[in-house]
Amino acid sequence: MPLSPTRRHTAPEALAELQRDHGRALFGFLLGLTAGDAQRAEDLVQETFVRVWQHPEVLSTEHESMRPWLFTVARRLAIDARRARLSRPQEVDPEGLEQAPAPEDAVSGSVTAIDVRRAVGSLGAEHREVLMQVYFQDRSVAEAAAELGIPAGTVKSRTHYALRALRKGLQGYGYGLGA
Repeated sequence: MPLSPTRRHTAPEALAELQRDHGRALFGFLLGLTAGDAQRAEDLVQETFVRVWQHPEVLSTEHESMRPWLFTVARRLAIDARRARLSRPQEVDPEGLEQAPAPEDAVSGSVTAIDVRRAVGSLGAEHREVLMQVYFQDRSVAEAAAELGIPAGTVKSRTHYALRALRKGLQGYGYGLGA
């Protein structure tokens, strides 16, 4: 509905009339341009009406409808907003960074795994069996002793000496392996 040139409108009345007549259609149009982001679409609708307020001369034109002008302004604002968003890095909440896990270095992890395998492989069979039971199969000292058919004290001493040998073999890693 065009604004009647014979009726005198104050800026607030004219803006309210434009909002009533075209706001819903403008919002739907911008919703499509913002991939369904209602908040962004609403912001762009408001910015479009701010442009009308900044250029009151458009209200006094003899156009049949203000809709084409509003849609053109809204489309240009949406394009500008998208370009601006894509031209700067994505914003990240600093708290989210603190809680994010540190990125893992796959090469470093592979090298570490190879070194640990070598160190475990350099142990004698008796020490390696005890470590496999206690650390890799997560068995208690009593369970490992029963599985290996040796006393619990022997499991403890072999574990102690095996870990000491691993510490020596993996000194560069700073592992605090228990004794």
